Amino acid sequence: MRYRSQSVAYWYFAVAMALFGLQLVFGLLSAAKYLGPDPLLYILPFDVTKVIHTNLLIVWVLAGFMGGTYWLVPDESRTELHSTKLAYIQLILWTLMGVAAIIGYLFRYGTGNKLLEQPLPHKIVIVICMLIFLYNIGMTIKKSGRFTTTEGVLLLGLVSSAVLFLPALLHYENYTVSIYYRWWTIHLWVEGVWMMIMGSFLAYLLIRLSGADREVMEKWLYVIVGLVFIAGILGTAHHYYWVGVPQYWLPIGGLFSALEPAALVGMAIFAYSAMRRSGLAHPNAQALHWTIGSALFALFGAGLLGLAHTFPDINKWTHGTLITAMHGHAAFYGAYAMIILAMISYALPQMCPGRPEKGTTMGYWAFWMQVGGMFGMTLSFATAGIGQVYLERVMGMGYLDAQLKIQVHFLMLIATGTIFATGVGLYIFDFFRYRPVLDRADDTVPVSGDVGNTEAERGTV
Repeated sequence: MRYRSQSVAYWYFAVAMALFGLQLVFGLLSAAKYLGPDPLLYILPFDVTKVIHTNLLIVWVLAGFMGGTYWLVPDESRTELHSTKLAYIQLILWTLMGVAAIIGYLFRYGTGNKLLEQPLPHKIVIVICMLIFLYNIGMTIKKSGRFTTTEGVLLLGLVSSAVLFLPALLHYENYTVSIYYRWWTIHLWVEGVWMMIMGSFLAYLLIRLSGADREVMEKWLYVIVGLVFIAGILGTAHHYYWVGVPQYWLPIGGLFSALEPAALVGMAIFAYSAMRRSGLAHPNAQALHWTIGSALFALFGAGLLGLAHTFPDINKWTHGTLITAMHGHAAFYGAYAMIILAMISYALPQMCPGRPEKGTTMGYWAFWMQVGGMFGMTLSFATAGIGQVYLERVMGMGYLDAQLKIQVHFLMLIATGTIFATGVGLYIFDFFRYRPVLDRADDTVPVSGDVGNTEAERGTV
């Protein structure tokens, strides 16, 4: 840890890990309800557990992004964070907002707008937190006088995420209009500007873990940003197919959604190129596992599985079925959960001096159990979804009758989900079992991956 203020990241990571674990609890509970009977039907019905499960995802991923940014920016800018006090105030507000939102969902206090169920007071707190966050990061970069391409892409993604949250503050009585503008936030986050955040984290980690030239790695960032803007923005149209908008959105959505995996292919090539250069020789092999794994699993989940049902002629059969859950789980995990776990795995040995840099046995078990469990969950959703599409959409069978026919796949889902949850539990336990020492700083020790690079190769913009 080169700068004392980077220690702020530890507490953001800690909150993210706690919320990640809680998300898994409500996810398994939601899956179990498909098997029945449900003894919690009148206490925690499916609609409540699912709302909490999906919204915890948003909250913990954003907490992870914030923690990763508070680690990355001082390191890239080579200066202390502008204000650790503001960072801690932001974390307290963010945590209180998340806890209050969960309690509110238990009592049906929400907007009913999927993934954006937070009531207006909670959304105002989110806006305040984002303003504090962007101000703190912006002032840190300004103070340093050093602005790298990695920071530029990261800042573009963060600012865009904040701006694209504004449509979520508005309320529309017309359901079609509400759904239309909801995707301006959700799609343009998860299939647009969050990809820039992921790309910048990926670049930062690969530069340090692979020893690759910064100039080469950051050129890939320009490619990824270009692909996100070309495909990600107009690709939003694949959410418009069946909500009552004009038909010209069908070919636009089909074409540009098909181009969206191109950015993920770029990321996978980006990671593979760095891996070949380094030969996986960095001591922190555990962080390398998560970094390379994120690029590859994102290509599989967000890219290939998204492409599998994004065309209008296919989507009219699969829309709103478990095929969507298949794509969603693999995509979110590969693209965002794994890159946050990679940042944590890279930073932890520097914040917890007793922790071995190469990683722990428990950490590797956590990696393989999570990857294997998520792959199994994806297959379970896929087989259940294919059966659901055929029985409901082709044969015309009623929803509940079809659910009984595909129930065996939910046994598979519970089994593989338990493996995945065990991996998450191991990772969380491994995170907390080493005591952090957060007042250490050594500006004389070069950052891993920058060793041997010239000043020109490190580059600024």
